[in-house]
Amino acid sequence: MERAGKIFFKGSVGLLLVLFVIMVTTSCRSTKKITRAISKKDTTIAKKDSASPEDLHTDSLRFIQQVYNQVRSNMIDCKTFSAKLKVHYEVSDGRDYNFTAFIHLQKDKIIWVSITSILGEAFRVMITPDSVKVLNKLDKIYQLRSVSYIKEISHLPFDFNELQSIILGNPIYLDSNILYYRKDPQGISMLAIGKVFRNYLTLNTGDLSLKHSKLDDVDPLKARSCDITYGDYEKKDTVLFSTYRKIVVAEKARLDVELSFNKFSFNDNLDFPFSIPKNYKRN
Repeated sequence: MERAGKIFFKGSVGLLLVLFVIMVTTSCRSTKKITRAISKKDTTIAKKDSASPEDLHTDSLRFIQQVYNQVRSNMIDCKTFSAKLKVHYEVSDGRDYNFTAFIHLQKDKIIWVSITSILGEAFRVMITPDSVKVLNKLDKIYQLRSVSYIKEISHLPFDFNELQSIILGNPIYLDSNILYYRKDPQGISMLAIGKVFRNYLTLNTGDLSLKHSKLDDVDPLKARSCDITYGDYEKKDTVLFSTYRKIVVAEKARLDVELSFNKFSFNDNLDFPFSIPKNYKRN
């Protein structure tokens, strides 16, 4: 675990769960452009013989807007969130790591993460909208950085809001500019084009909960890509929460990460302890 911990720390703030996946991989190459995955015949609901092109266009726009509004309505909105989860990841050279993480989140203010091993707490991370703090208890060192550090080492336009959405299981880079959609018994898929990413989003039928998100860079020179799969939904009060996530990124090497939430709760009173011991050195 000590060797694994040092690897995590050299990936800097990558200890923060899914962000780790993106930070240790400076860029991701898409194996297939999203636009190629959507055929023209899938861009509208099957035609009715009596419908005019104008009616079909209007119906499609109305349907897209309804789906988009429902996805927005499904987004988790809470004052606080806490969770315990298992994290497993593999890299293409065969290395394999497992660890336990505890998360405390205060909406729009603090993301606090504790990483533990069999010997106890190994790392502690605190992120606010303007700062990143990391304690490496294995090597007795710490980092204090601006939140822009996340963007610098990940080469992605990540900020506090994106991290918060990833942890809560909300969609990221969801844009209302939806160009295509597909509807079938397995679910609904749609392609949203934003300023930075194409987001090919797949939704479960019925409640329109997230099933899969494939992000592909709008800029072909950057070619960044990330796949996120959501599953094992549990309902607590009125909130549907994805207790399983799988993230796959790849460039020269492939990295697979699985997150399994064992416990989670919303709107509890939480604390966010973070103090730097005097014998720790700054990195």
